[in-house]
Amino acid sequence: MENSGSLEQALQEGNILRQLNALIVAHLRHHNLSQASTMTPLNVEVSPTRLLELVAKGLAAENNGSLRGVSSSVLLPTSYGSVTNPRTASIDFSATHVKGSSKTIPKHESKQLSEHKSVVRCARFSSDGMFFATGGADTSIKLFEVPKVKQMLSGDTQARPLIRSFYDHAEPINDLDFHPRSTILVSSAKDNCIKFFDFSKTTAKRAFKVFQDTHNVRSVSFHPSGEFLLAGTDHAVPHLYDVNTYQCFLPSTFPDSGVNGAINQVRYSSTGSVYVTASKDGSIRLFDGVSAKCVRSISSAHGKAEVTSAVFTRDQRFVLSSGKDSTVKLWEIASGRMVKEYIGAKRLKLRSQAIFNDTEEFVISIDEGNNEVVTWDARTAEKVAKWPSNHNGVPRWIEHSPVEPVFVTCGTTDRSVRFWKESV
Repeated sequence: MENSGSLEQALQEGNILRQLNALIVAHLRHHNLSQASTMTPLNVEVSPTRLLELVAKGLAAENNGSLRGVSSSVLLPTSYGSVTNPRTASIDFSATHVKGSSKTIPKHESKQLSEHKSVVRCARFSSDGMFFATGGADTSIKLFEVPKVKQMLSGDTQARPLIRSFYDHAEPINDLDFHPRSTILVSSAKDNCIKFFDFSKTTAKRAFKVFQDTHNVRSVSFHPSGEFLLAGTDHAVPHLYDVNTYQCFLPSTFPDSGVNGAINQVRYSSTGSVYVTASKDGSIRLFDGVSAKCVRSISSAHGKAEVTSAVFTRDQRFVLSSGKDSTVKLWEIASGRMVKEYIGAKRLKLRSQAIFNDTEEFVISIDEGNNEVVTWDARTAEKVAKWPSNHNGVPRWIEHSPVEPVFVTCGTTDRSVRFWKESV
């Protein structure tokens, strides 16, 4: 019996190891990486068995449900949580691109979908692009189904894209994120709370789980495994929560920060190996996703202005940031040097973002001065398009689908949510 058990264990470990090797090969081929050492943009020490352990846990979670206490629902698409392969390969932004070779982005048009009772402060798409949610200063959260939005835009008068509304915060909503595998939407707000909503339940209006932080929670981001949640607050140090145990972890090392060290945005990279913070003190900080150590700090990234957003490229080699100095910048993670600067859009008052489109060929942001949506060629940094925002007042937030050429903008004065797609 003992030998039989050992054989079964060996076979199981061999099966996991084969799956692990297949995932590694697929990852290397997808990112055109010839050496395994190029997978990690930062020099960090990781246990040689760590990846195997994570894959084993991931396979178990995939079979048994990745978030305890959350049920699935036949009302939701069976493909929910699956990530569509990107439409283009990763771009090498460190290469020199000649001006005049810029691509042209197709013209877009927008349609108003809904209104909050006050300023719409944030929006987020699910990783598969099937849903997006918006959060308002009126403390409400609205959830939309993208296929139903498209039906409505095509003339279907019976389509109802707004499928859920949640009311459980006492103060304005700051940020949102979707669990990568479960039907969970998480929100953060000025009431110092992070709340979890199960949107598979049609009648649920309130959160089934709450994390009470000690500060105003400005931003949240799920680890790709869904087991951890990163929070940026008025505190200068990012807070990392274990989703299942409620335990909060703080970085073991952290550089000195100024009195305005509050974190405006936190975001994980595509694999979770690194995360980034954009701070009021003007710094961009990069943290190792395993040890939680701060491994790089870019001070005065936007001069003396605060950094309002920071997001990774898919290959984790670069970070795109925006600041209240009216610039958008692209940073190489390995060296900390700026490789691109996108200018020509005024941003001085609102904490608006700069984002990539789904193919990372274009950078999109808001021009406060002209109330326009502005687009640059991501490689040449040339401005290639500008469209009226169609909002009454400058939009506060812009968010792009990760899988197709659609995005949403969130209004301030008009309190509206607008959905953008390529013109027919």
